[in-house]
Amino acid sequence: MSILGWSIVVIIAAFTLAPFSKIPHGIIRGLAFPRLQWFWLAMAALVALPYLLEGKALIFGATILGLSAVTNAFFIAKFTPLWPWQSRPPEDRSDGNEESEVSLIAANVKQSNDNYDAVLRMVDEYKPDILMLVETNDRWIEALAPLNEHYDDSVICAKETGYGMCLFSKLYLSNKEVKDLVTEGVPSIQANVTLRDGSQFRLYVVHPEPPVASHDTLGRDSEIAKVGLLAKSHPLPAIVSGDLNDVAWSTTTRRFQRLSGLLDPRVGRGFYNTFNAFYPVFRWPLDHLFHDQRFRFISMDRLGKIGSDHFPMYYRLTLGPEPKAENPVPEADAEEKEDVKEMISEETNRSRKPIGTDWED
Repeated sequence: MSILGWSIVVIIAAFTLAPFSKIPHGIIRGLAFPRLQWFWLAMAALVALPYLLEGKALIFGATILGLSAVTNAFFIAKFTPLWPWQSRPPEDRSDGNEESEVSLIAANVKQSNDNYDAVLRMVDEYKPDILMLVETNDRWIEALAPLNEHYDDSVICAKETGYGMCLFSKLYLSNKEVKDLVTEGVPSIQANVTLRDGSQFRLYVVHPEPPVASHDTLGRDSEIAKVGLLAKSHPLPAIVSGDLNDVAWSTTTRRFQRLSGLLDPRVGRGFYNTFNAFYPVFRWPLDHLFHDQRFRFISMDRLGKIGSDHFPMYYRLTLGPEPKAENPVPEADAEEKEDVKEMISEETNRSRKPIGTDWED
């Protein structure tokens, strides 16, 4: 029994600590995803440990498990009501009004999913000003044609590789771009959005590569960092949204917030786990929206299943006259920015195919 007890202790502790190494590899970065699961496993193991170990071994093992639980709790606590919000609601009409509001839906539809009607019904029910979909191919774009009756503008980038994306908007779009930010074949959509009161913001729709056990994560990490730098340097307030293939508490996502200065509306409100829609026990917040401090939070909701392995997310924000935040994000220092720019440069010059282009065949 002692071998089983120590095996449990070592596995939980090792998997908890591995992401601290910051090694940019899929195995290591992937272990940061189930922080909530590691927490509950550590708590369950603490209850079971007296039946597996005894004496000093029990005390030592329980101490390690306790520290593992606390470590995981430290990362996930930000996404519970125990933590102060980052995104604040409007204080009054001068802090945002109906004319400065924007509603958005972001969803990974899963390219092989053919439940097109579920997506159309969702759009018809919630009627978002902006609809952002990833993993859209020609088949999906054809099925979404009825949306053109309700949306005045769109940006379409259909691909058969799992990296397609599209943007539909009832609001005026300008300076529209489809760009491979880092890895060739992994696009992003960028556009200026004009709200009903005439004010503008810059929208970035992204879907970087997933972490896999056989590959490093430098492509994903570089793209997330680059869009953060772009959002920070652009004169308009920014919204960044999409399936980032990363969790909200990871090293990469926290660095993105330091680089961009953007706020996460989930902080202090909830996890809003979007993947995996098929397996409730293994769910993480992979689909994100980050916004400039000028935006005020109105509402956010995880929507129902659409046949994909991701849940869609719905957001309502309003653009205020000046930056405000309940819990501002610390800014990246000069050394971190320089390291990030070097990583982005090296990865941009690297010639390779994107990860997982044949997964949806």
